[in-house]
Amino acid sequence: MLESAIPEHLRKERKCPVSTPPNYNPPFPGYCARFPKKMENLVLAIIGAQYPAGTDDNRTGISTIKNFMTDIPENVRPSSWETASVTDKRGFFNIAVFAYWPSTEIHKEWEVESGFEAWWKSSDRESEVHGWFKEVLCPSVDRFETVFSNHEHPEGAANMQEKISGEMREHAYWGSMRDRFAAAQDDKLVGESWNTRGGTHKSGNESKRVRVPGKKNLTIIRSGQDWSDTLPEERKLYLETMHPVLISGMNFLRDSGQDVGCYSMNLWDVVDSKTHEASLERTFGLGYFDDLTSLEYWSKSHQTHINIFGGFLMYAKKLDNVLSLRLFHEIYVLEQSQQSLEIFGLQ
Repeated sequence: MLESAIPEHLRKERKCPVSTPPNYNPPFPGYCARFPKKMENLVLAIIGAQYPAGTDDNRTGISTIKNFMTDIPENVRPSSWETASVTDKRGFFNIAVFAYWPSTEIHKEWEVESGFEAWWKSSDRESEVHGWFKEVLCPSVDRFETVFSNHEHPEGAANMQEKISGEMREHAYWGSMRDRFAAAQDDKLVGESWNTRGGTHKSGNESKRVRVPGKKNLTIIRSGQDWSDTLPEERKLYLETMHPVLISGMNFLRDSGQDVGCYSMNLWDVVDSKTHEASLERTFGLGYFDDLTSLEYWSKSHQTHINIFGGFLMYAKKLDNVLSLRLFHEIYVLEQSQQSLEIFGLQ
């Protein structure tokens, strides 16, 4: 029997209709994380360093961040974390830790006990030759959803799950993303347009520290691909058919995303935690949209995503829907108080 993506304790009288087709059965299985009932929110902190193109020594910064993750009592360490890198459209090399905590309280304890908070606030961060950035996303559980293709390999926030769902109903049709949000049962989650509440704030007259103001219902997607365990035939099929259209779609959003309400998009490589080399055959797109509707519009209407989605359906059909490729995404629809973005950027 198919399960609902929304757990029973978060269900309420629905005022916003679902898009699930009548008598719908998904063409392939999808799963979601079941978090403990007592879990009210979660945290993803993206903390990294930025370097000019061609910089040789780009490991010192990320090593510092990794030490904050490990050199602390276990009870406040992140539940899971990994390192990823990307060269952005300005040519800067970015490398960051993506770390998760099961509550804002534990994350705050980590900031204090690890010494990270004091380190981050120090004026020394402004005198370093490379840049720094910190993005903290802390949605309530009703404003977060995740889906993955392989129930034995949860990714990201799903590592904090109490259990994995059975095969769920709300996936692989247009509108399923919104149908998985508990908050969307009675809230249309309308955000602010591209040019509303723009701008950044510096913390002082000469400070390099820049804070980006929060936006109502800012929508963030982290969408991953892992082909490390694919057999040769499927690996060839993925690299020749799916990966090129994925790159094309991510590049469109990176370079022209403002046309569809996307503030930022990068396709990150998950890197080896010791060598920092992108050798793991895992990637993920990280994108910021002005609201869920804009992400839905691109997903349903723009040719770059139609190519991705349609290509995947053909890919799955060729493999009789038996895939060793692992896919996941997690989406955040954040209130202004649930987002904190701060940078010491390179000019």
